[in-house]
Amino acid sequence: MTTSQRRSSGSGEHRVPAHDFHAPVLLEQAMSYLIERDGLYLDGTVGGGGHAEAILARCPGCRVLAVDRDTEALDAARERLSFGADRVVFARMSFRDAPRHPLVREEKLAGALLDLGVSSHQLDHRHRGFTFRRGARLDMRMDQSTPPSAADYLAEAPRDALARALREGQAPRPAAVAARIVRRRASRPFATSDDLVAVLEAVLRRRAGHAEKARLFQALRIRVNDEIGALTDGLPAIRDALRPGGVFVGISYHSVEDAIVKRAFRDWSDPSHGLPPRLPVRAADLEPLGRVLTKKPVTAPPGETEVNPRARPARLRAWRKAA
Repeated sequence: MTTSQRRSSGSGEHRVPAHDFHAPVLLEQAMSYLIERDGLYLDGTVGGGGHAEAILARCPGCRVLAVDRDTEALDAARERLSFGADRVVFARMSFRDAPRHPLVREEKLAGALLDLGVSSHQLDHRHRGFTFRRGARLDMRMDQSTPPSAADYLAEAPRDALARALREGQAPRPAAVAARIVRRRASRPFATSDDLVAVLEAVLRRRAGHAEKARLFQALRIRVNDEIGALTDGLPAIRDALRPGGVFVGISYHSVEDAIVKRAFRDWSDPSHGLPPRLPVRAADLEPLGRVLTKKPVTAPPGETEVNPRARPARLRAWRKAA
């Protein structure tokens, strides 16, 4: 395979270098929790393959199920992981569906990693439609074969659903922005990033700052890809697919994701969680599903954030299934 590949999209062909995705965030910290024994590991958001590369390189007895919805990510990961091709299987799917993969049905996972959010490749390349840079098309789909695109969603979503999605994704002025979107689409469709930024600035009555635009585009991306639904469904499914003693590592980049991961890991470590009230059973007599390994989220040290500023918001949490 060459050092770059061509992928086609609706806007033409684009070269996808093997290392065009962000440097793996919190790599050493993730590996210190994750790799403890030989076996099958799930990289549920393989991206460019940085974390999976470390698993294969550091653990000769480890195999990886490398999952992603993005075909460009899978192509880049195949190139990067070619040195361990006999120990890695690639699958184009959401991590929420990974526990149903034949490999996982045959063998419980020794560990699982989710590096959530969007990749540098997706943000930096206009043909992917994630960026709010001028003139970028509104797409935002991780899987470009699956509708709707961001433009489609803006054209079709009811006002209340729009406002709810923007609020849950922490966009500024969600109700007012949703109302303005509905008003504008009655006469002109949304096609590019400029159209959405114009709506935001009309609501703010001033030029939008970088952080405000980022939060609006983040909220829309989260909804288009059903990221909250995938995380809510995927966490317990992957937990159940772990073998006893298996470790689950989650890396999140905004507070909504981090809160979901934190709550899940905490609840799974509480033996009384989910019990009906007034049940004549003491929590002390019950065994939890596992235990949290990170009392506080692990964050990137200054040296890493200086080299890779996109690591700054990252929060790593780890949990171990009971043996």
